[in-house]
Amino acid sequence: MNTLNKFHTFIIALAVGLGLLLGQIAVIKIVSEYLIVPFLMVMLFGLFLNIPLRNLLASFSNLKFISANLVINFIWTPIFAYLLGLLLLKEHLSLWIGFVMLMVTPCTDWYLIFTGIAKGNTSLAAAVLPINLILQLILLPVYLLLFFGKTGSVDPVILWESILLVLFIPFLFAQLIKYWGSKRRKTILMKQKILPFFETAQIIFLALAIVAMFASQGEYLTNNLSVLYILLVPILIFFMVNFLVSRFGSYLLKFNYEDSASLNLTTLARNSPISLAIALTAFPNDPLISLALVIGPLLELPMLALASQVLLRIRNGGNNLS
Repeated sequence: MNTLNKFHTFIIALAVGLGLLLGQIAVIKIVSEYLIVPFLMVMLFGLFLNIPLRNLLASFSNLKFISANLVINFIWTPIFAYLLGLLLLKEHLSLWIGFVMLMVTPCTDWYLIFTGIAKGNTSLAAAVLPINLILQLILLPVYLLLFFGKTGSVDPVILWESILLVLFIPFLFAQLIKYWGSKRRKTILMKQKILPFFETAQIIFLALAIVAMFASQGEYLTNNLSVLYILLVPILIFFMVNFLVSRFGSYLLKFNYEDSASLNLTTLARNSPISLAIALTAFPNDPLISLALVIGPLLELPMLALASQVLLRIRNGGNNLS
């Protein structure tokens, strides 16, 4: 994980502020609207390029961990997020959709940093990454149609078109580049130049997309500052409950500390870039959905840092008892 990703929260906050400032310039405000999706596609290309899908089958070796990860991330979490939104965000449909989109997509990158901080099993956490990525690409539109299809807010045709544009095209292009790079003469170039560049550039292109988004639509934030307060309570409840659910699951499955810490972080960290890419293309006329997905990480990352410290205290307490 590159150094820039350690400052993920700061970079996103800086991008929001810069976007709001640049949005005061009429020409930039107009042009930036057309830059959002291209920046996101390049960011996702870099993400897919650095995910080793060849390890997909090997990641099934620890069946107990994989099963717990799948049940919590793809069965429990979508249902819990939807019901939590029903309870607290029913009067704010756009924020409810954005909240669910954020919570049903497990993180595929910087959660490994927090797993390392918590002294968890980073190899095991990395092993489930390809599974989480593929399943969220497949299931996110399913969740949206299942939960919100009858509200009239989700157009299935536009949803699938957006997924094809911003997810599967970068995904397929990344696989083609990796195939090209697997040729003997290209391996060194891939390992020393292309992969390191795009690993570092992911957060940069995400920040550029956020700058463009707030430059073109920043007035929605300034006119809806209450969004921060509305989302704060459901996000805090989500993290507290899911933390306890993962701890209880680890206890039932008799995981050691390292594996239980890994389960905690893989089921807490969320993947806002993928959700944001879909939201910006599938819901272009409802910027509050995208706004929820930008604000989410600003609240989420401090929670992950806190969770890693709590896990360390649990670990140290167990060591002291022994």
